[in-house]
This record gives sequence, structure tokens and C-alpha cells, in this order.
Amino acid sequence: MAERDKLGKIIEIAFNEIVIEATINDSKTAKKILKILPIKSEINLWGNEVYFKIPIEADLENGKELMDIGNIAFWPPGNAFCIFFGPTPAGDGTQPRAASSVTVIGKITGENGIDKIKKIRSTDTVEIRVKK
Repeated sequence: MAERDKLGKIIEIAFNEIVIEATINDSKTAKKILKILPIKSEINLWGNEVYFKIPIEADLENGKELMDIGNIAFWPPGNAFCIFFGPTPAGDGTQPRAASSVTVIGKITGENGIDKIKKIRSTDTVEIRVKK
């Protein structure tokens, strides 16, 4: 089954005035996250990755480090929600690579989502919510 066939629930990720859409998969971790939405947090940037702590704990599922641009993941060591939108310091300069293995929980799917996320600033806050 292709990854896109396993994607399901649509969420909105709002960085102040910038709002992107993403589709969350059917992993155990994604289901845990959906149960606690909405979530608000302060963000951190690491190269072209935005990440922030969320109030869940989850074991690694099918862990991987090399990401596709637009992947959304959960990083168990930091209880962090991660969005990869370009190369990160751990990669070779062409693709995003997580600091260590993450659980992929979804993908940015909204129109111009990658372009929009590139405009966020480290001082922005984030809110994740289920799209109505």
C-alpha cells in the first residue's frame, strides 16, 4: 500500500498568521497526537526543520532518519513534533535528515505549504488543530 493511501485525517498547523494543511497517517503515534489536539507551543528551528515539544510520549515506530521534504514526524527522545521542509544540519545539504530516528506521522499536503513554512520565524508560536 502506498504511503498516501494510508494518510487520513487533515490537520491545520498555524504559525501565527501562516496556516498550512497536513494529512496525518494511521500510525499509533499519529492517533495519540490526534486525541490531544489542539496543541499550542513555542517553536524551534534547526536548519529547515521546525520542531516543538508536545505533551505525549510514544515509542519509535518504523524509525528513519532520512526524510522527504514535507514529512511530519515525532521524535521520541524530545517528545517533539517535527516538520521537515528542506535540508537540515545532519544531512548532506540536499535532503532533510533527523538528528536521530523519528516516526513519520504525516505529510504537508496543502497548497503552497512548503513555501509558506519557509516564511516562519523562530519567534512564532504554533497551534495544531483538526481541520473542520
